Amino acid sequence: MQNYTFKQKLAAEFIGTAFLLATIIGSGIMAERLAQGNMAIALLGNTIPTGAILIILINMLAPISGAHFNPVVTFIFTLKRQLTIPQGAAYIICQITAAILGVWAAHLMFNEPLIQASQKIRTGNGQWFSEAIATFGLVITILLTLKANKNMIATAVGLYITAAYWFTSSTSFANPAVTIARSMSNSFAGIRPIDVAAFITVQFIGGYLAYLYCQWQLKPNTKAKAKPN
Repeated sequence: MQNYTFKQKLAAEFIGTAFLLATIIGSGIMAERLAQGNMAIALLGNTIPTGAILIILINMLAPISGAHFNPVVTFIFTLKRQLTIPQGAAYIICQITAAILGVWAAHLMFNEPLIQASQKIRTGNGQWFSEAIATFGLVITILLTLKANKNMIATAVGLYITAAYWFTSSTSFANPAVTIARSMSNSFAGIRPIDVAAFITVQFIGGYLAYLYCQWQLKPNTKAKAKPN
């Protein structure tokens, strides 16, 4: 496997996260304009491109940076000591910066005001629990699929997010960088800035619980008795 410099890895995280957010916000704007008030159609129009772009971006960039695009995922792989703390921090700063620029790119493409603040209300126990579940599911999808068949990771993550858009009441942000950036777009995919901190808190809780679960789930059974000859 080719070795890449840390700058190349950061560039991959930057490009991947920026395109992810441009897709989330851009498809949300397009879906809202075309759905003519039908929220189910608008959500579907937002869901399919998001799942599709994740499959593409992970396939392209995972060999370079791991294709995290998500501070919770970076946090987990830092806990697993696949990144040092300074490297993990650099990944997260890069992801948040790229996410914001991806939102602004979507605004420019659709002739929207560049600087916005979302008015979309996303709060309450149901949505907070939903985000914890969404992030828990995303992390176990990543860790268990990497163990079972790493060649399926892009497809697994893309399909998981596609499903989670519909089975979670929060529409599965499951990503602090995405959450911060979506607060800067007053569009279908937005979230009020005041609602961001609670979402991020439960995302990290859900991700950490998933990490603990996978540590237990994947632990070899060292107490198994050898079969007699």
